[in-house]
Amino acid sequence: MAETRSEMEQLYNQSIKIIRDGQIISGKIVSVRQNDVLVDVGFKSEGLVPLAEFDKGDLEVGKELDFLVDSVEDDAGLIRLSRQKAMRIHGWDKVVKNSQDGELVEGRPLKKVKGGFLVDVNGIEGFLPASLSAFKGVPDKDILNKNFKFKIVKINNLRRSLILSRREAIQKERQVAKDKLWQELKTGEICSGTVKAITDFGAFVDLGGVDGLLHITDMSWSKISHPSEIVALGDKIDVVILNLDKENNKVSLGLKQRLPDPWQEIGTKYNVGSTVKGKVVNIVPYGVFIELEKGIEGLIHISEMSWTKRITNPGEMFAIGDILETQVLSVDKDSRRISLSLKQLEQNPWLEADLKYTAGSKVQGKVRGFTDYGAFVELDSSLEGMIHVSDMSWTKRINHPQDLLKKGQKLEVVVLSVDAQNRRISLGLKQLQPNPWTEIASKYPLDTVLDSEVVSITDFGVFVKIDQDLEGLVYANEIDKDKLAQLKPGDKMQVKVIKVDVEQAKIGLSAKI
Repeated sequence: MAETRSEMEQLYNQSIKIIRDGQIISGKIVSVRQNDVLVDVGFKSEGLVPLAEFDKGDLEVGKELDFLVDSVEDDAGLIRLSRQKAMRIHGWDKVVKNSQDGELVEGRPLKKVKGGFLVDVNGIEGFLPASLSAFKGVPDKDILNKNFKFKIVKINNLRRSLILSRREAIQKERQVAKDKLWQELKTGEICSGTVKAITDFGAFVDLGGVDGLLHITDMSWSKISHPSEIVALGDKIDVVILNLDKENNKVSLGLKQRLPDPWQEIGTKYNVGSTVKGKVVNIVPYGVFIELEKGIEGLIHISEMSWTKRITNPGEMFAIGDILETQVLSVDKDSRRISLSLKQLEQNPWLEADLKYTAGSKVQGKVRGFTDYGAFVELDSSLEGMIHVSDMSWTKRINHPQDLLKKGQKLEVVVLSVDAQNRRISLGLKQLQPNPWTEIASKYPLDTVLDSEVVSITDFGVFVKIDQDLEGLVYANEIDKDKLAQLKPGDKMQVKVIKVDVEQAKIGLSAKI
């Protein structure tokens, strides 16, 4: 009987845990009272835990939790336990492990203090410096008591305190999201993004951590001059992934690729020789671009605008938005080019030019413009001819056509020749008068000494005026070098006739008398 009692006591003592102060043990909630909670920890007496140390979700009879032994036995014979201290120790261990593994931790900023925030991380107090918070411009109400991810940048094991960084956590979250996105992106797929920047050559689109370039040429099947015509900052757009370069972190995107290519059926829609209507959408120095339909444009080259007018600035004739009827000259599907013409819809006046303007006939015209070598004259049929400087005067040397003629001036001219194939009409002004050079040769025989006035000086000689509208050339080798160096326009000098060329209409002179 004594042996049985001894065995029972031994079994009883073995069933009771050996508990020491500061130990973390597991216990089961037995009952919840007004101010405290009774916990069965497998000891001869139950443990007592303040009610305030529990989260509401943990207050459930029968639930097992970890507790820290504050005191093995108080005056009432109960074990004093702490739920919060156990959580802190567990939390600290977890925090240390997370820090060693480089993982982020979750915490709640509880209070704003000088230089930053106090943050609760698994029951551990952490300090978040303002410089690492990434909360600039964010109201306190959107920060305090809200959960955020942080990176532990420093641990003080002695004080069990932490230095946290929200900024580095954001960087890591972005990198993780970016790596994940790179795994998900596939060429040819459609994805959503936000326009974050616009440049002259395209727009950068944020795909959710990875930026892609939407080039201006991939925005629309129609020609556009700037990306802002299609997208704006902050726009949410769906784009096609054209190319992925993971090595260089580059993504090429397309917007127009979501729509059918209008050029695929171009051959059956626009036949050479057909008449089409379109809207002027762009004016360039060499022509005008016409939108025939969305995504299809043709070019009227400057040479295809008029049979008769010399057009140097298309902007003087057309404006953006003008509706024009044109003729299709050619269609190049591969190069995506359509050539159009305005003048082909009109009768070509050059076909009858040689019949209407015969050589030697006199016609009326109006000066339309100048070049260094002549003047352009518009004739009554709107065809244009040119008077070369050599055909403006029999005797006067014309340096600039504007010295003799004015723009808009009406005058009579003689038709010298017509080249309909090359669209040229040569006109003469001096031919209205008889050629005076036979009389000039008689009036100024060789060795005649004349008084003259210097008009201009060149490398090959000096032009002098010897009569009204009559000039001659004093050859450079016919003037003393010292005297030549001193001459200036307006100087008087005596010259001698040494050559008269009736065919070339020239008088050669010498200053060596």
